[in-house]
Parts: sequence; structure tokens; C-alpha cells
Amino acid sequence: MRMMTVMVAAMAAMVLTAGCVQNNKKNKEKTDEQESKTLVAYFSATGTTAAVAKTIAAVTEATLYEIKPEVKYTAEDLDWTVKTSRTTLEMQDRSSRPAIVKDLEDVSKFETIYIGFPVWWYTAPTIINTFLEAYDFSGKTVIFFATSGGSTIDKANEEFKAAYPSINWKAGQTLNGASEEDIKAWVASLQ
Repeated sequence: MRMMTVMVAAMAAMVLTAGCVQNNKKNKEKTDEQESKTLVAYFSATGTTAAVAKTIAAVTEATLYEIKPEVKYTAEDLDWTVKTSRTTLEMQDRSSRPAIVKDLEDVSKFETIYIGFPVWWYTAPTIINTFLEAYDFSGKTVIFFATSGGSTIDKANEEFKAAYPSINWKAGQTLNGASEEDIKAWVASLQ
């Protein structure tokens, strides 16, 4: 009798374990499906935009991707008050395309792409053009979000819609100091 009890308990444990493994596999597949449809890509020179991007990715259950320049920006590069700083020169030459680390795989699986950046000279840094031109986002829904010391995202929304007409643009928003609840409300308003 005791042996029978042990065998029944062992079989029950095996069934439960198999069920948990199968359940975990289904949950992983569901997560992969969700991540395969939404991408949150961001360029962040100081970490401010990165924090917002991480919250958006969590709220939307999206894949998070950092747009990385091949040559990182230094504090001197970011000093907009110096006429010869890297960012000043890039923003004065709108055809500038700073090189990026191109390691994003299979963009075809994404339907919606949030792209974040700090506002420089009232618009997106030219590295955002590099990103858009490095991958094919034709027919995808793209939504900008930005952080800024005082500018809006309006100019970037207009410029990029005109420059990349094959993309389905939704107007983006500046999200300075946005809480998770603010971001949830903004994402819901885009539906």
C-alpha cells in the first residue's frame, strides 16, 4: 500500500511538472508574440530618454532597443553652446548621418515602432535619420516620443512625416517627467 502511495505521488508530481513546463512554454510564446509586434527604439545621450523608453516598453510589453552611435557622444560633443561641438555641427548639416551600431535583427516582425530621442535644435537628432534609413519601416506605424529641456516634438513630427512618406506616422509626444500612469494614458490614446 505504501509503495502504491509513493508511485501515485510521483506520477502526480510528474504530471504537475509537465503541466508547469507546458504552461511556461505557452507564456513564453505569448510574450514572444507580443514582443514581435512592437518595438521601442531609443537614442539617449544622457539617460533621460532611456528611462522613458524603458517605461514605454514595459507598458506596451514591447521589445526594447537602444540606437547606439558607433562613436559615443562625450560631454564636449553635447555642448550645444560651442559652435564646433559634434552635435552643433551635425544639427547644422541636416544631411549628417552619424554612424550607428546596426544590430537590430528582423524589423519585419514589428508592426508598431516607438522611437525616442532628446530634442536637439527643436527637432530629432540626425542619428534618428540614420536609424530610419538603416532599416525598412515602410508601411509600419511609427510614433515618436521625446525628452527636452523646453522644446516640443512638433517640428520632428512634421519633418519626418514629410521626409519618410512610406511610413505610417502617428503624432508623437514630449514626455518630460511622465509617470507610468501618464505613459499608459498616452499609449491608450494612440489606439
